[in-house]
Amino acid sequence: MRSRDQWALSGFSVGLFLWIATTFGYAQDLVPRAYLITPVASNAVTLSSSFFDGPIFTDPTIPITDFKGRFDVTALSYVRSFNFFGRSANIVGTMPYAFGNFHGIVMDAPRHAYRSGLSDGRIRLSVNLRGGRAMNMDEFVRWREKLVIGASVTVSVPTGQYDPRVLLNPGLNRWAVKPELGISRRWGHWALDFYGGLWLFTSNDVFYPGSRTRSQAPVGAGEMHLNYVFKPRLWISADGNFWTGGRTTLDGAAGRDYQRNSRAGASVSVPLTRYQSVKFSYSRGAYISIGGNYDNVSAAWQYSWVSRPK
Repeated sequence: MRSRDQWALSGFSVGLFLWIATTFGYAQDLVPRAYLITPVASNAVTLSSSFFDGPIFTDPTIPITDFKGRFDVTALSYVRSFNFFGRSANIVGTMPYAFGNFHGIVMDAPRHAYRSGLSDGRIRLSVNLRGGRAMNMDEFVRWREKLVIGASVTVSVPTGQYDPRVLLNPGLNRWAVKPELGISRRWGHWALDFYGGLWLFTSNDVFYPGSRTRSQAPVGAGEMHLNYVFKPRLWISADGNFWTGGRTTLDGAAGRDYQRNSRAGASVSVPLTRYQSVKFSYSRGAYISIGGNYDNVSAAWQYSWVSRPK
């Protein structure tokens, strides 16, 4: 039989695992202007850093108090737009690296953990279904954004660091797929974005200590962004999202970790030169049932260009 202290330490690690899953795995997205139309053969490289700090909520039956995390996610991404049967489309690849410290009090004893490593990469394919035909640069400068409807598929690839001998890992050792529909409407300088999608997950069959199977129910996620566009690449946005579901199962036993969470924040994009721009954002938990109720400050630098036609 396991001692009470052993169960408490296991609970601490499980709580950390829930944090890592809800932070890097999926539904924290707050991305304004995600279905923005760009000319065919547009390219962009983005380097971003997101700092998180705050308390983490776990199953209330686990004897943990003062549970907090402070960590950073640095990501490098590349996007290219192309002509998809006459419609504007783009593909994005992102590779994140995460590192941070976590601490809590378990059975009156302070505990600390540090992790650093590659997290799971993402690939996102997006196609505009209405209001966004494929255009070259000459056509694009004459085009005026109104109603845009787009669809995308995001795939989370298990490229992150994963060791089945420990519960806390930057990677989740599973695939995840998110089909999404996005609608954006522009009125002069104002634009309103709505996105809705569903995360679907495969199982991790080598969950700690390497012989157990962990699965997760689908997570429904939505975003809304109210944007004011001063000119291309210079805009501000009020952001909000929500997600629900995601109860986990370990060897057939359901957990008490059903999520009903939302975040709110703001973003600003500022051009620096013809090819460079920076974006800053801040968000915090509006309502968090399970996971991190942290403050998030992000900064991103982007270099963009349009390739010459062949």
